[in-house]
Amino acid sequence: MHIAVISDLHLGRRDVADHFGHEDSSFARFLRVLEGNFERIVLLGDIFETLTSRAPGHQAAELAAARAAHPELVRRFAEPQYHYVHGNHDLVSGTALGAPEHLVLEADGIRMLFTHGHHHDWVIRKARWFSEASVWAGGWLRRMHLRAMFRMFKALDARLSHALPDPARCTFQQWALARASDSAADVVVTGHTHLGMKVEHGSRLFLNSGTCSEGQFSFLSLDTRAGQYALHTSW
Repeated sequence: MHIAVISDLHLGRRDVADHFGHEDSSFARFLRVLEGNFERIVLLGDIFETLTSRAPGHQAAELAAARAAHPELVRRFAEPQYHYVHGNHDLVSGTALGAPEHLVLEADGIRMLFTHGHHHDWVIRKARWFSEASVWAGGWLRRMHLRAMFRMFKALDARLSHALPDPARCTFQQWALARASDSAADVVVTGHTHLGMKVEHGSRLFLNSGTCSEGQFSFLSLDTRAGQYALHTSW
């Protein structure tokens, strides 16, 4: 099976807090390339940004506004070729759209677990309100055009995620591999950290799809027939 994975688009309502960074027509061309080359496309969380409303606590309304602002992309995502797993920025999609927390696929003797990865974060698990308030504050900084402060805010958040290229020090990878073991998966695929990578851990493979926000292109290709797995940052 040929599978593509993208995540962390953070599609918003097209206001100043929206940091998708692509023209929808351009991104739709990218999606058409994926659709023509892969049997399935997994949308691995944080597809929509629902936590940066002008006043906090309006996730359902923000989801509706984001979907209305990007109709061409939303239409493509509704096709049966796509599989949508929610993250923490689009958690409301679980109830509003039926997006699951994780997805397991099996093909050619390979079992794959797809999970956004936010459950690794202690703050999200134990104090979700604080995590969501922090995201809202980041949106407020963008609205106030305080971009230098916003970049500092993002850098601090990245450090707190404990996502590192070094597998021996990366607790995010260790968490993901434990989830793979729980699901008897050979491959675990994550998003969340915006840090795309491919790391072999003995008999298991860890993958992260990076991010398609801020004008970036990043996706994973999984070819279970050939046993080939790769991260791509251009198309």
